[in-house]
Amino acid sequence: MASFKIKKGDNVVVLAGRDKGKRGEVIDVMPKENRALVRGINMVRRHQRQTAQQEGGIISKEGPIQISNLAIEDPKDGKPT
Repeated sequence: MASFKIKKGDNVVVLAGRDKGKRGEVIDVMPKENRALVRGINMVRRHQRQTAQQEGGIISKEGPIQISNLAIEDPKDGKPT
């Protein structure tokens, strides 16, 4: 299993893709898939069926993004490292 520099709680910058240049906090890292969830990045819409506990409708949530498309944000100047 690969070891990654990006950990849960890190602030990162997106390097490529639809959300290029956006910044966010890492919510979860999935090392087996080489992906991470970043708060507010790669938002996808899901149709949620109504259940006894939860209301139905369309919800937005973060989708996984490739770790190679992320860089840790430098805390001093905010640029990717």
